[in-house]
Amino acid sequence: MGKAKASEVHETNIKGLSFEQALAELEQIVTRLERGDVDLEESITIYERGEALKEHCNALLRQAEAKVEKLTLGADGQPTGTEPLEVEG
Repeated sequence: MGKAKASEVHETNIKGLSFEQALAELEQIVTRLERGDVDLEESITIYERGEALKEHCNALLRQAEAKVEKLTLGADGQPTGTEPLEVEG
C-alpha cells in the first residue's frame, strides 16, 4: 500500500469489497500499525481507511443477520415455516 492522501482513502471503493476482502485488508492495516513501520502521515491515512473498512464489515454483518431465519416446528416436530432470528446484542 503506497502513500495516499486522506481524501483518497474514501475514494477507493470499499463498498465493492466482500466481507472477507475487507477483513483481510483491515487485518493488514492493524499489522502495519502495530509494527510501527509507517510514518505518521501514512499511519493516519491507513487508520482512517481501517475505520471505513470496519464500518463496511459491520454493515455486511448486520445485513447477514437480517437474512438469518430460524425454522419453526409444529407440535409434531415438522417444519411449519420460518421467522426472523432474534439476535441478542
